[in-house]
Amino acid sequence: MSVNISVNINDMNILIIDDERSVRNSLGEILKDEGYSVDTAQDGKEGLELVSKSHYDVIFCDIKMPGMDGVEVLDAMVGMGLDSAIVMISGHGDIDTAVGCIKKGAFDFIPKPLDLNRTLITIKNASERTSLVSQTKALKKKVYGAQMIGSTPAITQLKEMIAKVAPTDARVLICGPNGSGKELVARSIWAGSNRSAMPYIEVNCAAIPSELIESELFGHEKGSFTSAVKQHKGKFEQADGGTLFLDEIGDMSLPAQAKVLRVLQEKKLSRVGSDKDINVDVRVVAATNKNLKEEIAKGNFREDLYHRLSVILLNVPSLDERKEDIPALMDYFQKQIHHECGMNILPMDDQARDLLVAKSWPGNIRELRNVVERLMILSSGRITADDVRAYVL
Repeated sequence: MSVNISVNINDMNILIIDDERSVRNSLGEILKDEGYSVDTAQDGKEGLELVSKSHYDVIFCDIKMPGMDGVEVLDAMVGMGLDSAIVMISGHGDIDTAVGCIKKGAFDFIPKPLDLNRTLITIKNASERTSLVSQTKALKKKVYGAQMIGSTPAITQLKEMIAKVAPTDARVLICGPNGSGKELVARSIWAGSNRSAMPYIEVNCAAIPSELIESELFGHEKGSFTSAVKQHKGKFEQADGGTLFLDEIGDMSLPAQAKVLRVLQEKKLSRVGSDKDINVDVRVVAATNKNLKEEIAKGNFREDLYHRLSVILLNVPSLDERKEDIPALMDYFQKQIHHECGMNILPMDDQARDLLVAKSWPGNIRELRNVVERLMILSSGRITADDVRAYVL
């Protein structure tokens, strides 16, 4: 059977748990023909045994089965902390059953007899979700590996604020100069939150042309503009259940600001080219290097949006405000560069270190890391004051 739906297979593994042999065999053969790797189980017990031994991207599970029913299987798999998208199927389903399964952690609910188009679309959506979960895990690992280095009063106070704010759902506005580490603060908030198992999506508002920002944030429907060749989910939808980081929000256009305000107020959005409302549950963390109160006075930023975003206001100090942290940061960056690039860690003369501490750092943390890498590349055996004078000052 041929279906005109393009699905990214990417070696996806699928498990079908159903006590009806005909359903297992027919669905299994169709999915194999589509290029998927498929296993089947005749009951919940066998399904859980397979799940304990192998990873599955998508699991189809019948609700009405003798012995352990599908809801019990769903509870068990959710309790195992699986990354799999669990799709419940039933010939006796109703809306209450579907809602109950979704609340328990199911990815979707499909009634029998199974519609092939609907099934393949569900698998495609599950593939996108699996990709987001994988990216989230990798980012989370990166976040936990990236410590907020420093012990000056300014950075200590910031760490304490993050620890208090992270577990809440409060919106946070992070202010600070370019290169000061606002992105790390945002990731730390997400990693310490109750949403840390859900997606973390970043958007650099300054890097997206104003005519594309609404499509990027809210998505678009196929044909809504010239280059809209297919439906696109925006960043708010991608971050549903998780955290959306709006970096450089001070550069966002006023029309886009109005739509962001609506999402924050009503927790719903509509894609470009559509009047249909889509509910979203997103924690928004924003950052800016601009003085938004001045931008409000100039008419460049909405005051109501500012107040929506700044439930908690965090100020990230510049590197010049925390010079005592520079030696510890240099040591950390040497170890990080050694780990990432295999370059040798070099001893540093006291005079060289003093020169770097005394230097002004307009580029902040980002500039310091670049300087450390430059010195590791160009210095011979150890970093001296002459190296600092030649390659930095």
